[in-house]
Amino acid sequence: MGVLEQPAAPAPAPYLRIAAELRARIASGEIRAGEKVPSVRQIAQEWGIATATAGKVLSVLRAEGLVSAVPGVGTVVGTATGPPPGRPDGAPRTLTRDHIVRTAVALADVHGAAALSMRALAAELGVPPMALYRHVPGKGELVALMADAAFAECGLTGRAPAGWRGRLEAAARHQWALYRRHPWLAGAGLPPAAAGLMEWAMAPALRRGLEPAAVARTAAAVTGYVRGMAVSLADGPDAAALDAAFAFGLARLLDGLAVYVEQHTGGT
Repeated sequence: MGVLEQPAAPAPAPYLRIAAELRARIASGEIRAGEKVPSVRQIAQEWGIATATAGKVLSVLRAEGLVSAVPGVGTVVGTATGPPPGRPDGAPRTLTRDHIVRTAVALADVHGAAALSMRALAAELGVPPMALYRHVPGKGELVALMADAAFAECGLTGRAPAGWRGRLEAAARHQWALYRRHPWLAGAGLPPAAAGLMEWAMAPALRRGLEPAAVARTAAAVTGYVRGMAVSLADGPDAAALDAAFAFGLARLLDGLAVYVEQHTGGT
């Protein structure tokens, strides 16, 4: 009888293979403790994989304790001998709602909204999952707080335009910049700060006599356009091309709204 050939071992999943490569870079010192590892988008581009798969790569390394998401920085290599990144004295950090929210934002920025869970967040913070519920009732409330925090990061810069069109464009570009920094934000509900921004933008049109219902519809049209374009950010497309498409579409939308406001107020 012939010798039966053993079936070949299945090849490891792509994300496991890539995680092994990054693990080797860390072990060799190519990426040192405290340094940033490639982001989800960078991994997706370098290895030609989907962003969802790239997110799994970092999730594996994070589960192994090799990397950690640091708010305002990104994912960095940890160290077995020193304190965790962002904790220079190594002392335990008191768990607060603000710290929970900032860490959740950092996790979502790095791994995407799909990877965010109360369990993953607890692991990142080094606490039992139930400890989070003393500060945040659940994931829905957490995402709402994250959106609040993102919109509160910074306000409009520069001199405020006097007319409604200039203000509406400034508000739209401000929201676009926030979505560019936080791609997950497009899937979250709009916080009160977003509504307040649009009220400020449309105040000149309201003073000129545009009816409140028309003001609301105009603001909603622009907000919907910005959020609709922002949904594509999670797929990691060419940023420059998407910025150009956003600017072109926004200008055309404002051109159309200018005609509408002119007809209903007698001026812009």
